[in-house]
Amino acid sequence: MRLSIFPLTGALLFPGLQLPLHIFEPRYRAMVSDALARDRQIAMIQPQSPHNGSPLYSVGCIGKIGEVEALDDGGFNILLEGVSRFRMVRELDVATQFRQIEAELIADDASASLSAVERASFENEARKFADAQGFSVDWESVARLDDQSLINGVSQIAPFDAAAKQALLEAEDLASRCELLVQLMQFFGRHDSDDGRVTLQ
Repeated sequence: MRLSIFPLTGALLFPGLQLPLHIFEPRYRAMVSDALARDRQIAMIQPQSPHNGSPLYSVGCIGKIGEVEALDDGGFNILLEGVSRFRMVRELDVATQFRQIEAELIADDASASLSAVERASFENEARKFADAQGFSVDWESVARLDDQSLINGVSQIAPFDAAAKQALLEAEDLASRCELLVQLMQFFGRHDSDDGRVTLQ
């Protein structure tokens, strides 16, 4: 399938989740206008570096434009709703201002869930990570989330670097993503004793 892409470092989208975006660059205004006139879909994918035309990672997520606000300056505020992960086959040679790719969908199991042990292990590690980082979390609300909403939601918003977030997006299934999240929280959650910042040491 052919997809119009929005390459943005650090911005991940997962199926079933939402991502608010402020669109201001002319090429992405054109992309949103084009999507609104067709199927309302654009694809989020991370570039491997911040430079224009940078090579792309291989896996991203298609988003359907839900809410849209047209701004006076020609830009948009949009809310993307995650539809499906995809794997890039190749980038297309196009005349549009925005980049396009050929991609194939990744079939995720919408009914996948964690074992009680996996869920408990994750929540325990998440509490330690949140406490170490000084995050305020409504744990009662967390407990009510289904496994997919919880694991994918944390993967989407976690304060990890672009490569770590990409690894979460590329994880084969929910259990693998959960296991990787636990490892990343342990890895990134260590504090530097001098200034309290997250450290990889």
